[in-house]
Amino acid sequence: MSRRIDLDRLLRPCVKSLKPYSSARDEYTGGKSGMVFLDANENPFDNGVNRYPDPHQKELKAKISEIKGVPSANIFLGNGSDEVLDLLFRAFCEPGTDNCISLPPTYGMYKVLSGINNVENREVLLRSDFQPDKPGIEKMTDANTKLLFLCSPNNPTGNLMNPDVILELLENFNGLVVIDEAYIDFSTSESWSKQLPKYKNLVVTQTLSKAYGLAGIRLGMCFASKEIIEVLNRIKPPYNVNELSQQRALSALSNRNQYENEKNSIIREKNRLLKQLLQIKYVKDIFPSEANFFLVRVDDADKRYAQLISHRIVVRNRGNQPLCKNTLRITVGTWEENDFLIKALQTI
Repeated sequence: MSRRIDLDRLLRPCVKSLKPYSSARDEYTGGKSGMVFLDANENPFDNGVNRYPDPHQKELKAKISEIKGVPSANIFLGNGSDEVLDLLFRAFCEPGTDNCISLPPTYGMYKVLSGINNVENREVLLRSDFQPDKPGIEKMTDANTKLLFLCSPNNPTGNLMNPDVILELLENFNGLVVIDEAYIDFSTSESWSKQLPKYKNLVVTQTLSKAYGLAGIRLGMCFASKEIIEVLNRIKPPYNVNELSQQRALSALSNRNQYENEKNSIIREKNRLLKQLLQIKYVKDIFPSEANFFLVRVDDADKRYAQLISHRIVVRNRGNQPLCKNTLRITVGTWEENDFLIKALQTI
């Protein structure tokens, strides 16, 4: 038996009554072969991108459905995951009235988007083991709490959130539980998208930016109930995913060998880098990671960051984040890049 939610209660009143924009490609949905298109005020001279893209990305969603095991009707695609997250705010959070909950240290865009949409962001710090503080979340929740953001694997800490805690939140939270799985491809854990039939308040986001190496095309994925997907489709810009991005994504998703080879290479290099980092004297702690990066505590993060810059290596200084004093976030690179990093770490 699945847990249902009162979507009507969660939706903003203006979204309930909104009639979405109907584009030319929405109105004519027949075949393209042999047809003369004079309906969208396009330039008629073919250059590969003179026509508007499919506003519903049907071919791309079919390929994602095949790979991820999620029906196309439960998939929404956005201009990066950030657009997906922004649309969730715009659909479910009334500005100046509703609130969301995020769990620092975590992905900074949750707070930025809440600010842009004039939605109070209630921060509940993770525990010292970087796991959710369930009592703290419950204490911060009220009737106007619409969204709860869980990043798993988390950024910048790299760890998975405790599945038992997530299940308890899914069972008891009366808003949408948004699980950000940007780094799930590097993890041995199964995606929470498999739980969609059971939890109607579950929203899962993923991306092609990390394991698929397509950060430049800005393609984010959202997996949720048909009802939530319908709401997002209602309020999105008509052509939010451009033709070049759709075609490049299709090409990458069709080349599974390259994806597997690159992912496995990153995981191998991650293990090699871990062994080397453990031998650096000023490295105080390396936190467990299920992503393509490590959060590393050093003796003096500002000093070590500057020294690495002088060696032409750019990492991320996360020392200004809660619970992250004197930490550097280090992404796993190629063999050559990691070797360059290791030698620099040994030198400084």
